[in-house]
Amino acid sequence: MKTITIEGHLRTENGKKAARQLRSQEMVPGVIYGGSEEVNFYAPAKALKSLVYTPDFQVAEVKVNGKSYKAILKDLQFDKVTDSLTHIDLLELVEDKKVVATIPLKFVGTSKGVKDGGKLITKIKSIKIKAYPKYLKEAIEVDLTPLELNGNIRVEDIKAENMEVMNSPRIPVASVVMTRQLKQEEATTKK
Repeated sequence: MKTITIEGHLRTENGKKAARQLRSQEMVPGVIYGGSEEVNFYAPAKALKSLVYTPDFQVAEVKVNGKSYKAILKDLQFDKVTDSLTHIDLLELVEDKKVVATIPLKFVGTSKGVKDGGKLITKIKSIKIKAYPKYLKEAIEVDLTPLELNGNIRVEDIKAENMEVMNSPRIPVASVVMTRQLKQEEATTKK
C-alpha cells in the first residue's frame, strides 16, 4: 500500500490565536488520535497535498518530535471562502484495533451486458469497511464479468476478505442499462 511521509512538528500552543498564526505561515494544524495518546501537530500545507487531493486510499507516516505514527485520513476542514485546508484529523493505526475506513472500488472485467450493447453505470465509487490495519488495501476489486443487461451488482456481492462491509447490503454498486439505440432496435424487431 502507498505510504506518504509527512514531517510534522508538535504543537505547544492550542486555541484560535495559535491556529490562525500557523495558518498564516501556510501550516495546517492537525491531530492524530486512536492510539495510546492524542498528538497535536502541524505540518506544511504543501506536504499534505498528496494525501488530501487524491482519490487513492493511502497511509500517512507522520514524524513528530522523533516519533513516527502510521495513520489514515479521517476528517478534513476547509476554509469556506478560500477553500484552503484549515485542519486535518488522522486516525492512528494500532495493530490489534479495528479501524473504519473508506476504500475505493476498482472495477475489472467487461460485463456481458456491455458486450450486448448496454451501458455501464457505476453508482458507488467507494465503500466503508471495518478491519484490522494489516488487512487494509488500496482498492477492492469488483468483477463486472457476470453483470447482465438490466442487471445490478450490489454491496452484498462484493468480496472483501478479512473486512466487514459497513454499507447496506442491498445498495447497487454498478448496473448495466439498455441504451436508447438498443431499445429502438428491440422495438423494430417486434413489429
